[in-house]
Amino acid sequence: MNAPSTTQLLHKAASAGSDLALTTGGSSAIKLFLILTALSFGTALVLSVTSFTRIVIVLSFLRQALGTPQLPPNQVLIGLSLFLSLFIMGPTVRQVHQQALKPLMADKISVGEALARAQGPLSEWMLKQTREEDLRLMFEVSAAPRPARGEVVPFTVLVPAFMVSELGSAFRMGLFIFVPMLLIDLLVAVILMALGMMMVPPTMVALPLKLGVFILAGGWHLVVSSLLRSF
Repeated sequence: MNAPSTTQLLHKAASAGSDLALTTGGSSAIKLFLILTALSFGTALVLSVTSFTRIVIVLSFLRQALGTPQLPPNQVLIGLSLFLSLFIMGPTVRQVHQQALKPLMADKISVGEALARAQGPLSEWMLKQTREEDLRLMFEVSAAPRPARGEVVPFTVLVPAFMVSELGSAFRMGLFIFVPMLLIDLLVAVILMALGMMMVPPTMVALPLKLGVFILAGGWHLVVSSLLRSF
């Protein structure tokens, strides 16, 4: 039997190395694809499973109540809402990273197991913010069986219930912001009418008064602290 030539040995070694590189590269490519897919759904995730929705709605209500619909600009409100959400969601994000993302990147668990592990901390946080009546409504409409205590609630039920609860909380907080500003508007309008100054736009007088009251009361501190403590 003829011994394999040096060229044949080099060819086999190159083929084996190529197969190994394809296997390793394929695994990395799958991870990269999953990460890019998750990032493409990042906006939906931020709106659906975090505190962003409540914060941005309350800040938008504040802007309307002050009578400055363009100030602060949308970019400022969204940036503030995003970083406040990161601050609030920090412990949950760290849990997801430790329990799901880190083992997945180390090839210790599969993608399916990583998703299941990530769902746990998110579900626990979302359940704390979800009202029982909203959760009950989603279970009744979907006709899905209610899980036993301690079991994970399906995301298809939990996410809409959580979003409805967030909208309700945001509108309630917005109402408390609007009422004192509305009283200032009414007071200014009544005073102008009593003085016979009907040609003076009430907003021209009410706006600096509302800004003054808001600044003297430490409005931004009160609003942000109320938002942070509401979670």
